[in-house]
Amino acid sequence: MSQLKLSVLLLISFPLFFNSCKTTNDTSTMNAEKPDINKRISVLHTNDMHGSYMSFQSTLDNATAQTGDSIDNLTRFDKIGDIGGMAWMTTAVKSIRQEKGTQNVILLDGGDTFSDDQLGNLTKGEAMIRIMNELDYDLMVLGNHDFDYSLKRTRELEKMANFPMLAANVIDQETGNPIFKEPYILFNRDALNIGVLPVGYRNTPLTGNPKNIQGLKFTSGLEAIEKYLSELKSKADIIILLSHEGMAVDKIIAEKINGIDLIIGAHSHDIIEPPIKINQTYIVQALSDAAVLGETELLISNKKLTGINTQYHYLWHDKYTADQNSDQLIQKLRTAYLTKLEENITRTDTVIGRQYKSESPFDRVVTNMMREKYNTDVAFLPGVGYGISLKENITSEDIYKLLPHPAKIVTLELTGSQIQNTLEQTATNLKPKNKMEIVGGLLQSSGIHYHIDLSKPIGERVMDIKIKNLSLVDSEIYKVSTHSGMLNGIHNYVEFAKGTNIQKTNIVLTEFIIDEFRKMTKIDIPKNMGEVTIIK
Repeated sequence: MSQLKLSVLLLISFPLFFNSCKTTNDTSTMNAEKPDINKRISVLHTNDMHGSYMSFQSTLDNATAQTGDSIDNLTRFDKIGDIGGMAWMTTAVKSIRQEKGTQNVILLDGGDTFSDDQLGNLTKGEAMIRIMNELDYDLMVLGNHDFDYSLKRTRELEKMANFPMLAANVIDQETGNPIFKEPYILFNRDALNIGVLPVGYRNTPLTGNPKNIQGLKFTSGLEAIEKYLSELKSKADIIILLSHEGMAVDKIIAEKINGIDLIIGAHSHDIIEPPIKINQTYIVQALSDAAVLGETELLISNKKLTGINTQYHYLWHDKYTADQNSDQLIQKLRTAYLTKLEENITRTDTVIGRQYKSESPFDRVVTNMMREKYNTDVAFLPGVGYGISLKENITSEDIYKLLPHPAKIVTLELTGSQIQNTLEQTATNLKPKNKMEIVGGLLQSSGIHYHIDLSKPIGERVMDIKIKNLSLVDSEIYKVSTHSGMLNGIHNYVEFAKGTNIQKTNIVLTEFIIDEFRKMTKIDIPKNMGEVTIIK
């Protein structure tokens, strides 16, 4: 990240907190152990696995999306090494269950779980569900990407799973009830009733293909909590919110709602270490991509939470071994697709990662290719926060981790004024007036230079826009390349659908990039990084 001008500005502009990896035995204790604590329940939690069942190699910068440039909670790995993978996750879970006793352990997942991976696409999510079944998950909340294969497929996957998938704020419009009927679930552990209320992402309709969620209504997590919390309090000794709303919104929930003991978060890909405590509510989250297993030990006295111990189990391969049964299952699931998954496409001598809130090297590579191939003035893609950095030999499944969705390339014409409005929208997405409206990252682009000043009023934040080294002219027509998701208004980008001379191709962006990469001996960090400057 030190290579990027923007990243330097971000480090200067934002108060970032660096979290280094801890060994398995490191523990952060929020409340010192008290003599009257008579029960301990360990809640294990994962989130935002995005179909990542395989291990990967960390970097000291942005090995995963959102570890390189988080505005609120910067996370970096403190060493280079192999980490993660569901076979290693299985080993960690089994070890804790054996140590603590199955009757004292709950295993939860925070959503965005089974898509965003090539094997996930080829099996339409079944691969990850079958792997998770081996771990005996107790509950998964439905994240925004858990509808990527259509609502019908989500229903099919829910039947395959040996654990429930719920979201109290995702409403089946036909019945008026939460999806899969139950708004919450009760777990009995050591004679305690532990209630878990799962809430999905309120802005899901703005993050994917609208066709995939037809028949569903997404309300805010706050609305669902206010509806069900009183009822849950009458049944549960301890209340956990399993939230796919993101850390910023989880903080709002803790500030506004009394009676939640613990929020286990997701969506924002954060390691929250030490845990946040707001009023009487603790907030935790365990990064992403199956690299970390979160463990939050509930310290309970007289059926009341008196504190928590948190431990983040980083699944370094020099600390953990792969579970044999899980590994055999994974290899079996891969066998039929191995030629596709392991096709060697190209290579790189550097690390090409994805940034989320700033210019992304990988997305600049892609937008450069789009702009050049389709002879447009500028190319745009949405800022998305999933994916593993490219290193060394690059396979087909490596690319699908960064471009998993079947969006098709589109070209069109926009006026300068429409481009200005689009850039203002990305500034609003980064820092809206209401944090509940946060959606997406920085608009990724090529061929356009501009400055964003987030300290200015909404609608007046973008300045010095230039295309081909000439100042943007409101009335001038510019040629644009993008994809079908942008045309559908993802992340509130409504101007693309208003463009003229819209040409929809049948070329899937991922396939286009793989074909272009095949022609190249290697890929490098783009030379035109630094087109966008962000000032807080």
